[in-house]
Amino acid sequence: MKFTFRLAAFALAATAGIASADNSLRFGIEAEYPPFESKNAAGQLEGFDVDLGNAICAKAKLKCTWVENAFDSLIPALQAKKFDAINSAMNATDKRREAIDFTDTIYRIPTQLIGKAGSKMAPTAEGLKGKNVGVLQGSIQETFAKTHWEPHGVTVTAYKDQNMVYADLASGRLDATLVMAAAGQAGFLSKPEGKGYAFIGAAVKDDKILGSGIAFGLRKGDDAHKKQLNAAIAEVKKDGTVAKLAKKYFSGFDVTVK
Repeated sequence: MKFTFRLAAFALAATAGIASADNSLRFGIEAEYPPFESKNAAGQLEGFDVDLGNAICAKAKLKCTWVENAFDSLIPALQAKKFDAINSAMNATDKRREAIDFTDTIYRIPTQLIGKAGSKMAPTAEGLKGKNVGVLQGSIQETFAKTHWEPHGVTVTAYKDQNMVYADLASGRLDATLVMAAAGQAGFLSKPEGKGYAFIGAAVKDDKILGSGIAFGLRKGDDAHKKQLNAAIAEVKKDGTVAKLAKKYFSGFDVTVK
């Protein structure tokens, strides 16, 4: 009798554990990339991806928490189960799909070059020859610049966070930075230190490297979270949440995923 009672209690606890796991989600995030994700003066996480993540969790009836991690080690940390999903302005690319899975794409932001306004630079290997371009370490912008520009005489310097890139650009140690346009606008061009700088040329193109759009990264085989999140993503697209948050955080960027 005691054995039966204990077995039933164990089964009940296990079931409760599964339910709890199903209703919680830990997002991995790199909090140094405004307006997507950063910290306010009180040390609280804020930004487009934070608000978007919370909205999607609400639709999916998930209790979400946030785990901070350097951008270039987000994928290894996800694989090591330090969190359940990456929500850090990560583009779904063919290369990343070799290591992890992705939800449906949620939004898309162009990648552009920032440099001194009126300079003769251009976002091409020829237009940047002899120049030093700063990029975020582990980003698709780093991959693009090292693939298309570095072999042709352009120095590509990678940094642990994008704010360090802006600081070296403003001080003259860099000639330009390749960045997601909305991040460059909010994190540098709209600030006093960005005075005299501007976007140089049109957005760069390479869908194989730059990806199909931004999505949540998931561990291979995590079909349960993928199903939950995809259903919620479809809802926030349909009800206008993504467009509303984009209008709040971005100016002049079409985030629509085709």
